[in-house]
Amino acid sequence: MTQADKVYTDDEIGARLTGALQHWYLDDGWLRRRYRTEGWKGTLMVVNTIGHLAEAAWHHPDLTVSYAFVIVKLKTHSAKGITDKDFALATKIEAVIQWQPGREGGPLEGTPSDQRFRYIKYDDDTKPAA
Repeated sequence: MTQADKVYTDDEIGARLTGALQHWYLDDGWLRRRYRTEGWKGTLMVVNTIGHLAEAAWHHPDLTVSYAFVIVKLKTHSAKGITDKDFALATKIEAVIQWQPGREGGPLEGTPSDQRFRYIKYDDDTKPAA
């Protein structure tokens, strides 16, 4: 068993679910996160993004997909628990799904705040900068 396959205890997991992973939680042996979207188009974009990241990492989550949300569940099946692989993929998923380029001040303006163009409900519950 490598360090990447070390299974964390519930207390260790709770201690790591801060900062970038503050919206993730432990439930029934899985790391979970619910992403709210503005509808089917946004849901598909979230699912496809997670699919790409998971396949590139060769670490595959379970997903629950509905019209306006996606639930991500992570566990290292071979280790029968939560490992560094799960935290690493959760961190990457979080960074990409919650990215709002309009707030970085760079050349990318981000999604307009107009309801016709919004596709995800960001955690800060404000609209991205236009």
